[in-house]
Amino acid sequence: MKVLFVHPNCPGQFKHLAPRLAALPGHQVMFITRSGKPKPAGVTTLEYTPARAPGSGTHAYLRLMEAGVLNGQAVARVAVRLRDQGFRPDVIVAHMGWGEALYLKTVWPGVRLLGYFEWYYRTQGCDVDFDHTPSMDDISRIGTRNGLHLLNLETADWGLTPTRWQLHQHPAAFRRKLSVIHDGIDTDRLRPDPQARLSLPSGLELKAGDEVVTYVARNLEPYRGFIPFMRAAALIQARRPRAQIVVVGADGTSYGRAPANGQTYRQQMLGELGERLDPTRIHFLGRIGYDDFCRVLQVSAAHVYLTYPFVLSWSMLEAMACGCLVIGSRTPPVQEVIQDSRNGLLVDFFSAPAIAARVDEALDHPSAMAPLREAARQTVLDRYSLMQCLQQQIQLISAVARGDTRGLATRQAVQQTGALRRRRAMPSPAMPMPSKASESATGITDRLSTPTAESPVPLNSTRLKVSETGPALASEKSTGAL
Repeated sequence: MKVLFVHPNCPGQFKHLAPRLAALPGHQVMFITRSGKPKPAGVTTLEYTPARAPGSGTHAYLRLMEAGVLNGQAVARVAVRLRDQGFRPDVIVAHMGWGEALYLKTVWPGVRLLGYFEWYYRTQGCDVDFDHTPSMDDISRIGTRNGLHLLNLETADWGLTPTRWQLHQHPAAFRRKLSVIHDGIDTDRLRPDPQARLSLPSGLELKAGDEVVTYVARNLEPYRGFIPFMRAAALIQARRPRAQIVVVGADGTSYGRAPANGQTYRQQMLGELGERLDPTRIHFLGRIGYDDFCRVLQVSAAHVYLTYPFVLSWSMLEAMACGCLVIGSRTPPVQEVIQDSRNGLLVDFFSAPAIAARVDEALDHPSAMAPLREAARQTVLDRYSLMQCLQQQIQLISAVARGDTRGLATRQAVQQTGALRRRRAMPSPAMPMPSKASESATGITDRLSTPTAESPVPLNSTRLKVSETGPALASEKSTGAL
C-alpha cells in the first residue's frame, strides 16, 4: 500500500504510525512537511513552503483561512510533482488543522483522505470561556476561524481524533465519520521502575520513594495550569521540608498570549512568590531528553497535571503509564481518563490550596495510593497502549483506502460502549483517609471556560476579571484587531 502523510511538523502525531507502516512489507510511505523537520526511519520526506504569509491587509478574522489556502496550495504543488513522476497514493493521511490537505483530492481524484482532526473551536464550555467571558470580537473571530475546519471536515472521506472529548467538540453532523483512536503510549518504555534515580544539574540525586512532586508541560503557561501549580508549590514547600519539586518545560508559549511585560510566566510567578519559594527545592529543568523525562516520572511521588478544557497532553498518559499518582484538574479532558480515587486524584484547577492538599494526601499515604498507581498504568495498558492504538490506526487506514467506511461508525460505537462499561466496572480501591480537599472547601466550579489565544491571564487574581472596554467588533474595513 502507498501511503502519503501530511503534517507541517513531521512526524507530529504520526511519529509511531508512519515508520511502522514503512516497515511493513509491500508498503511505500511518503511524507510532505515543512523544511527542516525530522525524517522518520524508512519514510521519504518532501518539503513545502508557502508562497507568502497572509497579507497585512487581510481581515484578522480571515488570516487563518488565508494561511490555510496558502498551505494547501504549497502542498498541492509538491503533490503535482509527485503525480507527474508517477506516484499515486492508495490513501492520504493528513493533519487537517492548517489547511495542507485542502486540494490533495483535486490532484488525485478518487484517492481517499483520512484526516486527523485535533480541535474544533467552541466559545462555550471549553477553553474560550474557562475563566473569563469572551468578548463579542472573540466570539465572532472564533466562529469565523472554524470556516477552515468545516472545509476540512467536508473534504475528508473519514476522520480520526484521539479522545472522546475532542470528538464532541466537532459539529454533531460530522461526528458520524470520525473514529476515536489515540496516538498511543509506549508502555514498554514508559513503566514503573522502583530503582529509578534522577541526577539534577545541582548535583542532587533523587530516587523513587523520595518526596518528589513533578510537573510537566511543553511550556510553562496558563493553559497547562502553571500559575495555580506554582502557588501550590509554595504551600507544599512551607509544610513539607523534605519535598523536592521538579518542573519540566520551556519558557515559551504554546497556547494563549505571552505575558505583556516581556517576562516569562516563570519569571512572573517567581516574582510574585518571592521568598515563599525555596529555590534549592524547586528545580526547573527546561526541555529535557526523553530518557531523562522518563526518569522524572519514575521518581515521582505525586505528579500534578492541570489543563484548561482543551487538548489532552500526552504527558498525563505517559505519567500514568509510569505508575505516577496523578493529581489532575477536574476538567473534561482529564475526567475522560481519570476517575477520582480510582486511578488518580482530581482537584479544582484554580485552587492552589486544594492542589497542595491533594499532594499532602498522596505523600502522607503512599500505601493507600499504591492501588491507584497500579490502576493508572492499567488504564493506559487497556485503552492507550501503543501497540493497540497502532493496530487500530492501521486497520482504519486500510478500511479508508478500500472505501470500506460503511461499517466504521457502527464498529466504533460498539467499541466505545464496551469501553464505557469497562470503565464503570473499574473497582474502586479502598481509601481509608478522607480527602483534605473537599469540593465544598475548594469551590469546584461547573463553568468550563478558558482564556483565548489572545487573552492574557492576570497573575494577581484567581480568575480573570473581564474588561468590557474597547470595540465590540473588529472593523470590516480594516485588518481587524486580534
